[in-house]
Amino acid sequence: MYVFDAAPLIYLAKADRHSSVDELPPACVTPELVYEEVVTAGLAEGYPDARRIERAVEDGVLDVAPVEVTATLERLRRNENLGDADAVVLALASERDGTAVVDERYGRMVADAEGIETRGTASVILRLLREGAIDAEEVRATIDGMIDAGRYFAPALYAKILRKIEELG
Repeated sequence: MYVFDAAPLIYLAKADRHSSVDELPPACVTPELVYEEVVTAGLAEGYPDARRIERAVEDGVLDVAPVEVTATLERLRRNENLGDADAVVLALASERDGTAVVDERYGRMVADAEGIETRGTASVILRLLREGAIDAEEVRATIDGMIDAGRYFAPALYAKILRKIEELG
C-alpha cells in the first residue's frame, strides 16, 4: 500500500498524471488530514489540481483513510520539525505496513529512523514503467510536467531518472 503525502499528490495532479497511480497493484491512500489540506482547502482556493485529486478519490483511484491516534503518531507529533500532515502519513504507513510516498528529505529521514519504508514520487512513476503500466514517453512527460508545475529535481537526480527511464523503457 502506498500512503501519499500532499506534495506527491499535488505535483502528480498538476502534471495531470495522478490517475496513473491506478495502475499500481497495492492500494493507494492518503490520510484525511492530507485530503483536507490538498482538496478541501485547495478547492476553496480555486486550485484545479485539487479538483483532479478529488476526482481520483471519486473514481476509486485513491482512498481517503482515517488515522487513529497511536503511540507512533503521538511520538511523531512530538517532533517539532515534522508537520502534522507528514506525521499522519508516516503513522498511517507504519500502522498499515505500507510505504509512505514522501518527497521531503526530512520526512524521509524521520521515516528511516522509525523503520518506515518510503518512496519518492519519481520512484512510484518509475515502478509503473517497470511493471509495463505506462511507457517511457509517459514517464518522461510526467516528470517534465511536474517540473513545469514547479517541482524541483536536482540536476543529478533528474539525470539519474532519465537514465532509469532509458534503462527500463
